[in-house]
Amino acid sequence: MPTPIDRDQVQQLTAAGAQHVEVLPREDYDEEHLPGAINVPLKELNRETARQLERSRPVVVYCHDYQ
Repeated sequence: MPTPIDRDQVQQLTAAGAQHVEVLPREDYDEEHLPGAINVPLKELNRETARQLERSRPVVVYCHDYQ
């Protein structure tokens, strides 16, 4: 279950070796993304694409919404 976190928690998880995943559309990711983040567009997220993640490390997922 996703858990919203704040910037301090992101920094703590990053220091602990978290993986960063941006679920933005590929065009948005190509235009600008967080350093070190991988792109798995939300519409492409499935068991196969999730296999690139290390199950032993935390995952921070980023998306944006203009609303």
